[in-house]
Amino acid sequence: MKNAAHPPEIDQLLRTAEQNAEQIVGLLRMGVAAGLGVFFLVTIQPVSNSGHAVLERQWAFAFGTLFAYFLLGFVTWAAARRGRFSGWMAWPVSGADSIFLIVSVWLGLLNTGLVGDEVFVLPAVWLVPVVLAFGVLRGNPKVMLMQVVLLSLGFAFLIGIDAGSARGHTDSPIWLFLAPPPNLIRVFMIALAGVVLIVAARRVHKLLFQSITEAQRRANLTRYLPSQVVQDLGDSGLAALKNGRRQKAGLIFIDLRGFTTLSQQLEPDEVSELVSDYRRRVSTVVRRENGIIDKFIGDAVMIVFDGEQAAKRCLNCGAGLLDEMARWTAERKSAGLPSLGTGIGLHWGEVFLGVIGDQDRLEFSVFGDAVNIAARLESLTRDLEMDLIVSNDLVTAAGGPGLLDGLVSIPPIEVKGRSGALELLGIPLKSENADDHIGAM
Repeated sequence: MKNAAHPPEIDQLLRTAEQNAEQIVGLLRMGVAAGLGVFFLVTIQPVSNSGHAVLERQWAFAFGTLFAYFLLGFVTWAAARRGRFSGWMAWPVSGADSIFLIVSVWLGLLNTGLVGDEVFVLPAVWLVPVVLAFGVLRGNPKVMLMQVVLLSLGFAFLIGIDAGSARGHTDSPIWLFLAPPPNLIRVFMIALAGVVLIVAARRVHKLLFQSITEAQRRANLTRYLPSQVVQDLGDSGLAALKNGRRQKAGLIFIDLRGFTTLSQQLEPDEVSELVSDYRRRVSTVVRRENGIIDKFIGDAVMIVFDGEQAAKRCLNCGAGLLDEMARWTAERKSAGLPSLGTGIGLHWGEVFLGVIGDQDRLEFSVFGDAVNIAARLESLTRDLEMDLIVSNDLVTAAGGPGLLDGLVSIPPIEVKGRSGALELLGIPLKSENADDHIGAM
């Protein structure tokens, strides 16, 4: 049922959950009806052949009721399967569960000539737990309450039919347990069981709503935040992420060379395809090393590494990006497509990491001089004809060059606000990429 207090997408998920629950309940109705039908055929049919009128009528009543119940299960299952089971339908269908049971017991009393005191000797009574269990599966406490009320009032009415008229036929102490007070206690116990199950249904409904809300909230956040940051929300919460923190982090900037010139020569769909392919390849490498893509800026990408072994993962990602871009260039050349070179800058330093904005628009941001230095190193790859430049700070923090092969020393650079020059290492531009690099200068 639609709730104005819920966002439309959550209402849709709740409706889907209701449809799934009704499919299960419908299948169970059919299973219960079919199972009892088979059992009756095995146990009652031989007796009915003896010509005992009461048993024959009971057999007919039972199978008629079971067939109608099976049909109810099939109709609700089919409606839910096709998405046509509306929330309001749970009320009459759930009411039918209780009414079928009460009517079945009442027909048993009429057929056997028993009175209300003896109602609980009829086998159909023991379907009460099954009916109550159907209500729990729906997870709707209000519908469950209706079932409990119907069953309690129904059995209270049945035990009042000619109450006490059968007592005195025998001196057996069994009648002490078939008197109105014990029977009323049984009805009260059914009501108590129902109350417990109502609490369970309410708990199920609450947990379902919380799960859907949390899943939807995380899905909404992933529109704005990297998946790793959304994962952190479960540990620290949004407030802590919005407060931010200062820490050491690995940073990578990667940029295409000559993209602006090439994009002016290509059709819009070709530009879109090229950029999408490039971003997909970069994202694959970054994901492999559990990095965070802070942002795409046109053909440039800013990548952040924090947490355990961040420096080593950052270096490995740089090596992976270098290899992936080389493969991409070779594939484009073999396909007769214009190839593009890339420049990669890597650095390690203190940054501020945090989430800024409000619930309508959140953004993961990284600030600090280390970010500017990483961007500057990427820019230097053009001037120094390098595929990749990495600060010695990152290599030292990683415990060595790791997967980066072919590093050579580069003259240090002065960095504003830093005492002493920044020591650099780089991987020279490969000869096959030299023409791409020169054309982008």
